[in-house]
Order: sequence, then structure tokens, then C-alpha cells
Amino acid sequence: MSLRRRKTHEIDPDEVLMDAHNISQFDRDQFEGRMERPISKPALYTVLGVFLLVASVYVFQTANLQIIHGSEYSARSQANLLRSVPIFAARGIIYDRNGIPLAWNAPATADADASTTNDVNNVIAQRNYATSTGLSHVLGYVQYPSKDSNGFYYQEDFNGVAGVEKYYDSLLQGVNGSRLIEVNARGKVVSENVVRPAQAGNGITLSIDSRVQSALFSSIKDVATRVNFKGGAGIIMDVHTGEVLAMTSYPEYSSEIMSDKTDSAAIRGFLTDKNQPFLDRITDGLYTPGSIVKPYVAMGVLTEKIIDPYKLIHDSGSISITNPYNPSQVSVFRDWKALGSLDLRHGIAMSSDVYFYTVGGGYKDQPGLGITRLDKYFSMFGFGTKIAPSFFTGPAGLIPTPAWKQKTFGEDWYLGDTYHTAIGQYGFQVTPAQVIRAVGSMANYGTLLTPSILKDSEPHVEGVVPLAKSDFDVVHEGMRLSATIGVAKALGVSYVNVAAKTGTAELGVSKANVNSWVTGFWPYENPKYAFAVVMDHGAVENLIGAAAVMRETLDWMHVNTPEYLK
Repeated sequence: MSLRRRKTHEIDPDEVLMDAHNISQFDRDQFEGRMERPISKPALYTVLGVFLLVASVYVFQTANLQIIHGSEYSARSQANLLRSVPIFAARGIIYDRNGIPLAWNAPATADADASTTNDVNNVIAQRNYATSTGLSHVLGYVQYPSKDSNGFYYQEDFNGVAGVEKYYDSLLQGVNGSRLIEVNARGKVVSENVVRPAQAGNGITLSIDSRVQSALFSSIKDVATRVNFKGGAGIIMDVHTGEVLAMTSYPEYSSEIMSDKTDSAAIRGFLTDKNQPFLDRITDGLYTPGSIVKPYVAMGVLTEKIIDPYKLIHDSGSISITNPYNPSQVSVFRDWKALGSLDLRHGIAMSSDVYFYTVGGGYKDQPGLGITRLDKYFSMFGFGTKIAPSFFTGPAGLIPTPAWKQKTFGEDWYLGDTYHTAIGQYGFQVTPAQVIRAVGSMANYGTLLTPSILKDSEPHVEGVVPLAKSDFDVVHEGMRLSATIGVAKALGVSYVNVAAKTGTAELGVSKANVNSWVTGFWPYENPKYAFAVVMDHGAVENLIGAAAVMRETLDWMHVNTPEYLK
């Protein structure tokens, strides 16, 4: 058996030639001294199995891409070749009443990222605004189309942010178009076609005369700068149509800077300015009116026949009221000066607080309207109520009443509260837009119009004040006297007859600051335009105020736009 095994055992040449004594001299790192052996069958089967597994995965994935999801990926591939790019619509132009462009589109320039695939040939027209001052709160500004970091537009419209740009945004905006572009694998444009052309927005013609607007703004700025008012606002309105000839608020921002958003320092300046350049004082500013409410008290007095308009009331500079529950306590209600004996017309002209304390709340044997009827007549002329939905709608303001005082302070109403309300003090709050609505109705004999910013717009009547024309005439006469011999004598110009009423509203407990007002209309004989100017938060010592603003504006109009003074 052992011999048979030896006969069948094959001796490899390596075994014959191997020198066991020389093994230590081999460089085993170079595989010296090692015998080569054939790969075993299990190893071959393992490699084959791995290969087949990988091949199966590739086959499955190919089937998944080509057969199962083939159509989906084909569509996606096409989408990568064909891309839709917006064509931005030109925004409508805003004109003043004389056809002067106030907001328009600069010649469109290519987007800075036009070299990228999705922005190729894409252009955005820049919004330009007139350089005339005083227009920012009227015009507002826009926000340009916005895109993400990849250059794709997620907002494709110009959006109005304030003013006319916001209120009439849907009219001005237009409809964007689109173009389809084809690109190659490198993102280069192969061809393009307009799928839908853009439709330009509609133009708007405002009732504003930009020349008068700028003059009014300059006058407000001049007076505010000279005597240190915090700000100011002015408005002029046609008393028959409600069209606003000029409305401006100082200080203002820049519509162009706010639209472009490239001047960060200027924008920060607007945002941090303590004088609030973003506040549109015409529509949103709430102010204590002071004596400008006296003509409306007079209308109530005449209608209710509280006093004969010719009866004299002596103004000694104050009235004193004894506390009925404690006679040792006496409340003194002072006037701005002792004015002597006055009838109703001269009470308006000289702005006598004593006269209106008396007819408003009653004094001694002279009865007064009382707070309930004061509230009634103020409300008739639109105070304490919002302007009908329009460009001019803002806060409702406030007429002080016993219910308001009880709700706000938890206190009872006193006669002194009625006195203060009768002269436009206490908690009284109005907007200049409300005031121009009231003055307009005073000038046109009782038609309460919603102010309009559009030229040739249909007048919108909010209501009619059902009071006698003869009573309106008496009040008109008192306001005319104010401009000739009274507190509004600054407006006693020779080139047009003005009827006016001033007001100085004391602010705060110390009364160190005031709002200065002037309201009125012209021409006195046949009223055409009403005006209201407020100068915001000035020193009580100021002798220059709103009347000076209106005088400067009228003088400018006399030289440059005399057609409005006829």
C-alpha cells in the first residue's frame, strides 16, 4: 500500500529545487521563496457571484429608468431644455392733472444675471419718480420682482407698497408675458419664442397739480425749519367735485430710494427719523383741532337758536365756575386774551374762547348747546367718523363724550369738559383729511364729499348737512372777518377774497407745545377751493404757524397759477 501511494504521488519540480537552507535569504516582501498555487474553486464561485449580483443591479436600474420611469424622466429632460422666462409688463404711468409724468418706467436694461440660463434677455424697467418735492406720500413706491439665489423669480410682479402705487396697484400693474427658451447641455440658449406677450398697465391721471403741490410742501418745510415744528401737512380741495388739487406731508421719504433699495444709509435715516417721514399726516395723522371747530359749533348754535347772532357776550379774558358741591373751589377757564364784547361773527373772527365756552356749555343765564348737541353737530360735519372707503380713508378720530370719558377714565363728565370740547380741546382728535371734508361742506353749504385723488372723477357724496343756508352765510361772514380783521389776517390778500379760521391746539399737561391750524376757502363770494394746513408740535411761543404757510402758498399761486384763484 505504501509503495502504491508513492507511485501515485507526483513530485513537483519546486519541491525538488527548493533549498530549505536558503529560505532566510529570500525577500519575502517581494514574494521570494513563496510557491504559486492555483485559485481554488470556491474563490472563483464567490467572484462570479459578486459579478452576477452587480450586473443584476445594473440591469434592474436600467429597466427602472428606461421602462418604469422612462416617460417621467424624458419629460424632465425636456424641461431642462425648455424654460419659461417672464416678460415683465410695463407699469402704468402716473400723471398729474396737467399731463406731467409723476411716475414712469425708465428704459429697460438687461438684468445683471442675464448671462444665466433662466434670466437670458430678461429685463426689468426701473420705476422713476418726478423730482418735485412733496409727492412721496401721494405716489408711494414699489417693490420690484424678486428672485432666489439660483436666479429664479419667485415674485414676478411689481407690488405697490404705499400711496397711489399701492391703492391703484391692480390698475397700474399690467399682466406679465412669458417667453420659452431652449438651451443646450452647457446652458447656452439655442432658440427662444414669445409664448404670451406682456400687457402694459393702465395709466392714471391724478387731480394733483404738481406745481401747487411742490409750492405747498416748500412753504410747510420753510416754516417748520424756521420755527422748529416737528412736521406739517396741507391739503387743497375742490369743494364741488372733491378733487384734491394738492396734498402733502412733511417730512417725506424718497419714492425712488425706497423702490431701488440700494441706498441703505438713506433708508436707515428714514426709518430712524424721529419726525416720522413715513407718516402720511393727511390721512393718518391724528391731531387736536383747537379753534378750527368753532364754525361748526356756531352752526349748531344758530340752528338750535341758542343765541341771537347779534347778541354780545363780553370776553374779559376768562370765565370762572364755582364747584356746586364745594363753593371754595373755583375753576377758571381762560381765553388767549381779553377781547371785549363780541357777537357770533366776531366771536368766530377773533376766535374767542369765552364766547364759545358760553354758547357751547352755557354760562350764568346764557344756555349752551351741551355736550350731546355738540357731538351731534360735529358728527354732521364728519368728525369722529371715517371717510368713506377711498384713497383718503384713515382713522375715525374722536369727539369727546361722557360715554367715552367713562369708558376711558372711569370718570364722570363735568361742565369744564364741555367747555374744552367746544373749543376743540380735551380728547378731540381729527385727521387733516377729515378737516378738509368738513371745510368743504362748510363752503358748499352742506354737501359732505369724499376727497378724490383722480382727475375728472365722479363726485362721491357721503351725506348732506340739513342746515339753513342763511346760517351758513352767517358763519361764512365770520370766517371772512377773520381774514380781514381777525386772527387769520395773514390771509387778507388783495388778489382773492379768503374766508378762514385758525386754531392753536395746546398739547400735553405743560402746554409747552402746540399744533397750529388754518382752514378756510376761496373765493369768499363763490367758494371753489377749501384748504387745511396743520403744523405739528411746535413751541407755544411761536408766532409763525399754519397761516404763514397758506399765505406763502397763495402768494406763489397768485404769480404762477392764478387760474386757481379766479
